[in-house]
Amino acid sequence: MMPSPALRESARRLLARLRDALDQATDVLASRCAKSGKLDASLLDEHQVPCFELAWASAELLAAEQALSAWDAQIGELDRRLTLIFAVDAVTMIRDRLEALQAELELGGSANASITGDRSFQSLYRDVLTGTSILETARLLARDPASLAQVPLTEEHSLVEDQFARFAVEAVAPLAGSIHRNDLIVPEELLQPLREMGVFGLSIPERYGGSVVGDAEDNLTMIVVTEALSQASLAAAGSLITRPEILSRALLVGGTEAQKRHWLPRIARGDPLCAIAITEPDYGSDVASLSLRGTRVERGWLLNGAKTWCTFAGKAGVLMVVVRTDPDRSLGHRGLSLMLAEKPVHEGHAFDYVQQGGGRLTGRAIPTIGYRGMHSFDLSFDNFFVPDAHVIGEEQGLGQGFYYVMAGMVGGRMQTAARASGVMRAALLASLRYAQERKVFGAPLMDYPLTGSKIARSAARYAACRYLTYAVARLLNEGGGRMEASMVKLFACRSAEMVTRDALQIHGGMGYAEEMDVSRYFVDARVLSIFEGAEETLALKVIARSLLESALLPKAV
Repeated sequence: MMPSPALRESARRLLARLRDALDQATDVLASRCAKSGKLDASLLDEHQVPCFELAWASAELLAAEQALSAWDAQIGELDRRLTLIFAVDAVTMIRDRLEALQAELELGGSANASITGDRSFQSLYRDVLTGTSILETARLLARDPASLAQVPLTEEHSLVEDQFARFAVEAVAPLAGSIHRNDLIVPEELLQPLREMGVFGLSIPERYGGSVVGDAEDNLTMIVVTEALSQASLAAAGSLITRPEILSRALLVGGTEAQKRHWLPRIARGDPLCAIAITEPDYGSDVASLSLRGTRVERGWLLNGAKTWCTFAGKAGVLMVVVRTDPDRSLGHRGLSLMLAEKPVHEGHAFDYVQQGGGRLTGRAIPTIGYRGMHSFDLSFDNFFVPDAHVIGEEQGLGQGFYYVMAGMVGGRMQTAARASGVMRAALLASLRYAQERKVFGAPLMDYPLTGSKIARSAARYAACRYLTYAVARLLNEGGGRMEASMVKLFACRSAEMVTRDALQIHGGMGYAEEMDVSRYFVDARVLSIFEGAEETLALKVIARSLLESALLPKAV
């Protein structure tokens, strides 16, 4: 198979047909979930299954469309092959989701029959995914793995990529396995050089001590750095940026000028390190129902309640805490505020901090199957005092905490997509090396068509994720792309699970051994679909809801 423009055009036409069918199903689903022209919460809950399929079909379709658009950037033969492979796989996936949507909505017609019986699809499938074609793609990847999923970067971004890739190989990778197997805390020998490299100030403007020029966002630098570090270790390096990313964006949106000048330079220096305390034991992703309460006292607030899954809480010197400051629970998210709670740094798996005056904060690291190094904590606040000056936005910020969190989460979701991309690349390259070295039944694994097909399809999915991540980052830099950021997070994180699973499978029994890096990639990848917005919440409450709201708007004539 030569990846010709004709093949790309054939794939584009099929995707366009699926786009039309998906738009029609979206219009029908929107009407089923609306009352008086507005979405109704109870109807949305009744239609969760089709809403979930809609969100996934939309994310996969966007990824396939963007993958084929990457040809315009003059990508090489390997990447043209991979984008075609993903596009053809995506046609099948989206077709099946449309079939489920049509069945749920009791619509006539069949996406399955329409696409499967199409001669152009049959021809495209035969040319791209069958016979020796896909094995040729795998062999091309084996000959030049460095050319996989190349994106055009400026000279400045290329230099940043090289700098952090070298640090990842030389400093992070030698420690990553030991940190994971022994459940260690990320050591200062990694944290201090990363501070000096400016990693904690990537979302902070220069005037506040960060690296962003002017007021424009620089999501591309954040993605470049995150990918490089995550390829060596998700927990020991790649995820260190997420918490300052979320907190700094929340401060930039909601903080007073005095708060920005006090906190942002310190966050940029990585002193203090920070953690984000949002999730509670009874509410998970339901941010609007959070209940940790803040009671107003002289000069500040007393916090009482629990938080969970607060990553890096031990090492952090400041926690961004979502607090219910209005006792009227009927206000939902409008009763939430953001506060900055300071605490000493603790190196271990548990801490107990008592303030002068008796306020108390205790924390215990949650044992996890992966994502070790930063540690996620259960926290308990007992009359813990936070001064008025540490309420983000001060008096004007009361009740605005939900909106400040959401402002921070957009960048956090993009950063998570980049983390997924780094882990996928590491797993892919590991499986490629092992398949070339490991002999079974007298031949290298790589010589067998099934192995080649797995590797090529995994590489195709990774390439689609990477192209989509960079495309959405550019959209965000231009002021758009908020819903697309949720889509790429949804798509990339599930993809990381699939790619690392196949990479481990290629390793066979050795893949199940902790001594092999691929086992760490597998258990680390599993957390990606859970944090920064669990995929169910992201699909139903953000992506599907946004798509249905758009469908209810008057159509342009």
